[in-house]
Amino acid sequence: MKKIIVAIDGFSSCGKSTMAKQLARDVGYIYVDTGAMYRAVSLYCTRNGWMDAYNMDVESIEKNIGAVHLEFKINKQGKAEIFLNGENVEREIRSLEVSNGASRVSTLRAVRRELVRQQQMMGAERGIVMDGRDIGTVVFPDAELKIFLTASPEIRAQRRMDELKAKGEKVLYKEVLVNVKERDDRDQNRKESPLKKAADAVVIDNSTLTIEEQQRVLRNLFDQRVGSAG
Repeated sequence: MKKIIVAIDGFSSCGKSTMAKQLARDVGYIYVDTGAMYRAVSLYCTRNGWMDAYNMDVESIEKNIGAVHLEFKINKQGKAEIFLNGENVEREIRSLEVSNGASRVSTLRAVRRELVRQQQMMGAERGIVMDGRDIGTVVFPDAELKIFLTASPEIRAQRRMDELKAKGEKVLYKEVLVNVKERDDRDQNRKESPLKKAADAVVIDNSTLTIEEQQRVLRNLFDQRVGSAG
């Protein structure tokens, strides 16, 4: 059976990764979390002193982005974890600070072009599920199945807060909601590869859907596309 590319785009904290991971496991495809890639770059820049909560040394970031090598490896539990230049940084990239920094570095043309290059190499053989902000519009405009996932900012903020609290971080709902809305604004209005729905993408609003309902919708769409692809 012919393998396809599944591109899942959408707003932050919509559950794109959960959706993509489950589908990849169910159909035996490779999963690539592009959001984790941008978070890893954010961590790399912070560690090197090129970015903090208020400033970003664009020249240094663009000069050194070529030294960043990212890859995903499957752990003992069968989950993909991201490695930054050989180091497992899966836990380090999940903080609110690193996540917010990812939205900022993703506005830089040199960063986006380098990561798009790495992402396209990962999907060269197809049989891949990739989620992010510009997968169906820039990375794989020829993907056989494109999904645009959305939910209200308030619901996404609550999901994000629950996730952070589960990891032991103390956060306020109001603070997380502001962060979600700021990221939405940056993602949609950046000059380089802004977040937008591909013309042929299927919109799924999961504000009121359970994970099981969401996955059924996605799996049905996947089966239809694989069937039509031969």
